Amino acid sequence: MSWRDFWNGEHSIYVSPRHKALHYRQIARDIVAHIPASNATVLDVGCGEALSADLVAATCARLYLCEAAPSVRDRLRAMFGRLGHVEIVSPDEVEALPDATLDLVVANSLIQYLGREELVSVLHVWLAKLKPGGKLVVADVIPPDISPLTDASQLLAFAWRGGFLGAALTGLVRTAFSDYRKLRAQYGLSTYTDAQIIAIMAEAGYDTIGRQPNFGHNAHRMTFAAKKPA
Repeated sequence: MSWRDFWNGEHSIYVSPRHKALHYRQIARDIVAHIPASNATVLDVGCGEALSADLVAATCARLYLCEAAPSVRDRLRAMFGRLGHVEIVSPDEVEALPDATLDLVVANSLIQYLGREELVSVLHVWLAKLKPGGKLVVADVIPPDISPLTDASQLLAFAWRGGFLGAALTGLVRTAFSDYRKLRAQYGLSTYTDAQIIAIMAEAGYDTIGRQPNFGHNAHRMTFAAKKPA
């Protein structure tokens, strides 16, 4: 099983429907905060089920939701196909977009599942698709010194605030025996220091690179924003 197979199938990464709904609502709000104008064209890469993508769509002129897992794309089309300015695309379809099309590219909780060469490759793709002066936001980057216990404590704090603490405690036990844990042990997750990710983005051609508040509930992970040179 690969990471793509994992996300394409049934999984228990969210401990309850409330957890999933609150997670996607927060991510949508975080994306909206980076949209530069109401006429912007936005790409959300590795968007997952994006349950609150309608909130993002309401604040931009066009929204591309990119997801590698075919079953997730099907669910996205069922939820958002009625919105004429929202398009569900695969990574290959992103590569086929005209260059200099996008005002904002967001990749949240994605690059930990990519190797270094894959990351460099997609950074070049996104740079080509951004308009001059367009923004890239890479969110939920895992630093090397973060532990699974830190991730667990951040989830429990989010669960306490969100009213699903019991489900979170049960879910952490379930995750310990899940395919996610096995895949993490087999393939690992890519981690970066802030200096490393800034250097990689700069080498790929981005400038004005800086750290931002992280997306979602885990303040111990990192978000970076950068721009395509004008």
